[in-house]
Amino acid sequence: MLMGRKITVLGAGVAGLAVARALALRGAQVELLERADSLSDIGAGLQISPNGARVLDALGLGDELRATGPSIHAVDLRNGESDTPVAHLPMGRLRPDAPYHFVHRARLIDLLAQGAREAGVQIRLLQSVADVTLDPDGPVLKMAQGQELRPGLLIGADGLHSKVRTALNGRVAPFFTHQVAWRGLIEEDPDAPPVAEVFMGVKKHVTSYPLAGGLRNIVAVEERNRWAEESWHLRDDPMSLRMAFSDFCPRVRGWLERIEDPYLWGLFRHPVAPRWHGPRCVIIGDAVHPTLPFMAQGANMALEDAWILAQSLSQHEEDNVAFAAYQAARQVRCEKIVKAAQGNARNYHLSGVSRTVGHLGLQALSRLAPHALLGRFDWVYDYDATAALQQGSS
Repeated sequence: MLMGRKITVLGAGVAGLAVARALALRGAQVELLERADSLSDIGAGLQISPNGARVLDALGLGDELRATGPSIHAVDLRNGESDTPVAHLPMGRLRPDAPYHFVHRARLIDLLAQGAREAGVQIRLLQSVADVTLDPDGPVLKMAQGQELRPGLLIGADGLHSKVRTALNGRVAPFFTHQVAWRGLIEEDPDAPPVAEVFMGVKKHVTSYPLAGGLRNIVAVEERNRWAEESWHLRDDPMSLRMAFSDFCPRVRGWLERIEDPYLWGLFRHPVAPRWHGPRCVIIGDAVHPTLPFMAQGANMALEDAWILAQSLSQHEEDNVAFAAYQAARQVRCEKIVKAAQGNARNYHLSGVSRTVGHLGLQALSRLAPHALLGRFDWVYDYDATAALQQGSS
């Protein structure tokens, strides 16, 4: 049970902040350690789909979510070179009771951090962890400043390069997908329609949508052999971005011309962690199941994890039982989403006859059966993590 229990969360991203609030609301004394000197986040947009929004509602942060930016009216798939439509998914009309939200990542971090502090979470910045080891009695954090911490219970929400995951599973080299992604923000008409657009080309695509505050989020993905670091903080020459999409339509090229300082990261495929927990420690979010960005589910999966882990710990006296219930509720679903994201990457980058046939099929479905086209991923968006432990897993 959680009342008065001391819990340490490592990492102040979406997963860490959400689980910290969820635990604190259930009576735990939560300390959150973050290596950065502030909780300000780099400029990027993300999408909160209905499955993630249900968790934010359950955390009491639904109104704050709705105040951060517009809900998505539609998703348009377009030919990248000609700007002609391939498919139109009117999500606002087909799913009026299950809104999708465009959110600046920094805004989401802000609302989660405020929610965590209001619930009583102590957030400690400049807490860099050099290494994590596992004793029979639990985890040991070796801090960069030299001291050792022995948390009563440790939740590793320390992201893609998680030290807690490594302590549990050892080091596993990820697979470079031979895809890289650039991202950037540009100023946008504040009245731009809230539509996500995917411009599909041969071995590349661009995704774009408006954010609150007169901004437009752009992510451009290209298949190539040259390796790029798996980092959110690597900057690139804007000419490299523009040259990669020089054959795309004027609208896309015009956006890319306005990105003066793009970030570049290599896209790597990671296995879902085989071991999610050990003595008095457990991992959540990207530390467990890093995913490619082609389903826009990274933040949503983190929110689901956070709620289910907190709920499981509140329902079970023994940690190992709670951890096992959490993993059982999450593993199959997370593996399925990771696999679906990999499939979307292929579908966006078709060439030759496959591309012609694929686009014609999407056009037909969009006209004749938009419900069926959108319904392919109902299993993702209709999921309710707040009821998952009662319903069973995915």
